[in-house]
Amino acid sequence: MDSKGGVLMQRYEFGKLLGQGTFAKVYHARDIKNEESVAIKVIDKEKSVKVGMMEQIEREISVMKRVRHPNMVQLYEVMATKAKIYFVMEFARGGELFHKVAKGKMREDAARNVFQQLITAVDFCHSRGVYHRDLKPENLLLDEQGNLKISDFGLSAIAESKQQDGLLHTTCGTPAYVSPEVISGRRYDGAKADIWSCGVILYVLLSGHLPFHDSNLMEMYRKIGKAVFKCPNWVTPDARNLICKILDPNPNTRISISKIMENSWFRRGLKSKFSRSGCISTREPILDTDTKAEPSKPTNLNAFEIISLSAGFDLSGLFKGSEPKKEIKFTSNKTAKAIISKLEEVATRVKMKVTKKDGGRLRFDGLREGRKGVVSIDAGIFEVGPDFHLVEMKKANGDTLEYEKLVKKVIRPCLKDIVWTLQGEQQTEETQFLT
Repeated sequence: MDSKGGVLMQRYEFGKLLGQGTFAKVYHARDIKNEESVAIKVIDKEKSVKVGMMEQIEREISVMKRVRHPNMVQLYEVMATKAKIYFVMEFARGGELFHKVAKGKMREDAARNVFQQLITAVDFCHSRGVYHRDLKPENLLLDEQGNLKISDFGLSAIAESKQQDGLLHTTCGTPAYVSPEVISGRRYDGAKADIWSCGVILYVLLSGHLPFHDSNLMEMYRKIGKAVFKCPNWVTPDARNLICKILDPNPNTRISISKIMENSWFRRGLKSKFSRSGCISTREPILDTDTKAEPSKPTNLNAFEIISLSAGFDLSGLFKGSEPKKEIKFTSNKTAKAIISKLEEVATRVKMKVTKKDGGRLRFDGLREGRKGVVSIDAGIFEVGPDFHLVEMKKANGDTLEYEKLVKKVIRPCLKDIVWTLQGEQQTEETQFLT
């Protein structure tokens, strides 16, 4: 049920409609168990399948599971019936940032505070291999304390979707906020495209209007392509200087996020909670970035996170013609140290180089070029309970057939002595929901 006054799964009581699009509606709702407010996005499954939105919906779920941060809207739960898909999400009581800036420019210190939160959250996304690609005030929400919450990851791309040149190829986003390289149809770096959008947002916060605007769309594209804009005289020189560095039409010379975070205007009044090291994730992999250090104690997975990783909860089964997942998931009753040691042993056996990625994941890279480049595998280990872990391994690069052959003939047999239950194999009633 998705109408006012209805109750979903005997758990969530629907309230007023917050917004709607062609295929989805968003409602305010109340969690009957704890009286907390949530937002529920209701997606029409039939319409979504007809227009080919299956991939976008699955990607949005995947991304929201991957990026857990105080300045991003959190996904609590996903449910589905025959006709609908329900996203139960954090409710941002302050509404869209768009409504705030539509009233006029913000004070410089207030705009800087919002921008600090935006950059820190986007930096966190990029460290997890996620590129939003549709950053704009309409997708930036505020909680009741005025803290920023990035939402709507439907157009996001993940690092695994990059082509062999390491660049993205899909043109998407909202024209006024899209970078020149995306508009031109060229291959582009998702991180640099997001940085441009952040620059447009900063301009809007400080000036109260868009830097690039024209009733003729092609003329607006021309202005974006050459970065033709003028800052109002009330924008301070330091802020203007930073905006110009961000709105550089050449992505190769455009300022990076790390340089933005070192900028004196950006750092003014910066609170420690916005530092890169202060980013919070409720589902951190347990691997330490120091290869000689012992694994740090992981954050326990909550019930939703455990269930969301199960085969029975995989939304791809809701859509006809879904591709099989190129991943291995298994639970183990071994210690984290034993699992890591075994994974490193397997990597040596299959002649793959082991490195650590941002966010604490293991990365396996083949030493030889295959049909579609080097086969690479990402691995993450998560604690469910004491000496009870969930392990995810999935293809990050290379030819799928080569990857599947490697998994079937070598990796699975080698992992046999640490696997408790493996996805797709016979499981006990007590453990089948975990794999």
